[in-house]
Amino acid sequence: MGTDDPSGVTVLHGTPEMAPLSKVGGLADVTGSLPGALRRLGVDARVITPAWPGAAEKAGELGARPLSGPEEVCVSLGGRRVCSHLRAVEVGGVPVYLLEEPELFSNPAVYPENLDAGTALPFAFLSLAAVELALSWEWKPRVLHLHDWTTSLAAAALKYHRLYGAALERPHAVLTIHNLAHQGVLPLSVLDDWSFGPGAFSLEGVEFYGKANLLKGGITSSDAVVTVSPGYSREILTSEFGEGLEGVLRYRSGKVTGILNGLDTESWDPWKDPALPANYRPGEMRGKKACRRALLRECGWEGFPGPVIVSVGRLVRQKGMELVLGALDELADLGARLVVVGTGERALEERFSAESRRKPGVLHFRGAFDDTFARLAYAGGDLFVMPSLFEPCGLSQMIAMRYGTVPVARAVGGLADTISDADAFPAGTGFLFEDPTPGALVEAVKRALPHFREPRGWSRLRSRCMEKDFSWAPSARAYSTLYASLTDPS
Repeated sequence: MGTDDPSGVTVLHGTPEMAPLSKVGGLADVTGSLPGALRRLGVDARVITPAWPGAAEKAGELGARPLSGPEEVCVSLGGRRVCSHLRAVEVGGVPVYLLEEPELFSNPAVYPENLDAGTALPFAFLSLAAVELALSWEWKPRVLHLHDWTTSLAAAALKYHRLYGAALERPHAVLTIHNLAHQGVLPLSVLDDWSFGPGAFSLEGVEFYGKANLLKGGITSSDAVVTVSPGYSREILTSEFGEGLEGVLRYRSGKVTGILNGLDTESWDPWKDPALPANYRPGEMRGKKACRRALLRECGWEGFPGPVIVSVGRLVRQKGMELVLGALDELADLGARLVVVGTGERALEERFSAESRRKPGVLHFRGAFDDTFARLAYAGGDLFVMPSLFEPCGLSQMIAMRYGTVPVARAVGGLADTISDADAFPAGTGFLFEDPTPGALVEAVKRALPHFREPRGWSRLRSRCMEKDFSWAPSARAYSTLYASLTDPS
């Protein structure tokens, strides 16, 4: 579709990462897919993001088409005027404005290991550049859509910045929280350094317990706050999941909603995936068996008839992988074998590596991320384990289901929104458990095994998983409706 939306909604997404130009985590997948889905609905959605090392080259490799637009954006930052070249390109049909400022955007890892006033400067610049562009350019977005703490400062700037807060016509601010655990907490003095007025230092502003909390400032200043699943929007209002901001969120709960993330169903399609040894889809599942055989060969387990449990993801505390380690012996006693693919916290990597050496007939561990092997694991597994302590949305369970690998997961956040328990519902798509313990994980796997051993029922269960609609279309419609509710003058 063209760029003109009948309702006149224009949206600028401010994001620290955007696939395929830069990617650290799931946020990049969202900002790499949602704007395109919005444009297919007629919303004029565009993106501003840093040109981290390799991003401009990646755009060139993808054949990104140059676009006309402002060539420079300047903001006042840290007591000096900082300018960035702005490269406008079309990526996948979406106009993207790349901030090319090597002094600020030189970190190939995107996020700093230690956050302080200095390492936060790239994100302060990104936030203020998004506001500057939105206010000064002839193309004026009616909505500034911000993502996580890294750009939430833009919402506060529209209210409290000494320059931008005085603008007569300002866009509405929408903040999507991808992970509440990351908040951007800094010394309060940065607000003065970044030209914020007295209002920013108040409870209604950015100040929080004597610090500058950028995410908190985004929550209080935005017109709407969105989490990446309905379940997570409810959980963050509680002390268990609120990460200290539950009081702020409860006070503003009327503007908090949850919209489930989508999945790039073109990239993740077992019928078209070139990385697989054989392709398959519901009704034509021979390729799934071929993928299982290939995975067993890779692990040295040829001919193994029992359940193969796989996990693909980051090895961090949030993902609950300690539960897998704690359940390993009992899962082996059930006749299962495990394939774990991921990198992350060194201690977890070392523990999985040690266990795989100790029990090579039970656990196969890949500690260096290999996309081809990860896709084979998704396709060749029987069960997919995801015991997250909390999960704002989660993409891995969606990928596993699309590839016909039945999830076993904790009933939290987006996992509970995307998986229905096969023992509780006739049209169930997996197996959920409540307690964050190895024992609860084992019990959920035990419940899955009778289904696994009954071929016809298992085939129907896999088909239900594969037929679920995880495309971006429903999410884009929900965001479009939200934008319209903010911009409709009536």
